[in-house]
Amino acid sequence: MIITTSDTRDINREDILQLYKANKWSAANKPDELYHALMNSHTLISAWNDETLVGLGNAISDGYLVVYYPHLLVHPDFHNRGIGQLIMEKMQQIYGHFHMQMLTADGRAVDFYKKNGFERAGKTEPMWIYKGDEH
Repeated sequence: MIITTSDTRDINREDILQLYKANKWSAANKPDELYHALMNSHTLISAWNDETLVGLGNAISDGYLVVYYPHLLVHPDFHNRGIGQLIMEKMQQIYGHFHMQMLTADGRAVDFYKKNGFERAGKTEPMWIYKGDEH
């Protein structure tokens, strides 16, 4: 298996939905909004096994100081193969020098992000108004 990455926006909408549904992410219930959000991200990195979309991550940024990583997901059939790590490495090539990199992690994702250099942000508490149901 050879995984390749791309930073182009040439991704089929249905491939994106299949990836989100496979991970049971509620964003799949808003396909138009999800697609447009990803296409309008500051950065979008996708991972491919031949012609199959197996992972993606996006970033929202001011382009200079701050970046937020809203989504990083890998198809469950391809977990534990270094694909998430590969996407994070691509993001670090772009944003590694930024003053602040932020994300929200829960469950098993916390350990993944800790391995990638993230830590709890001081004494902060994550807060949100969230319309999903998978957390």
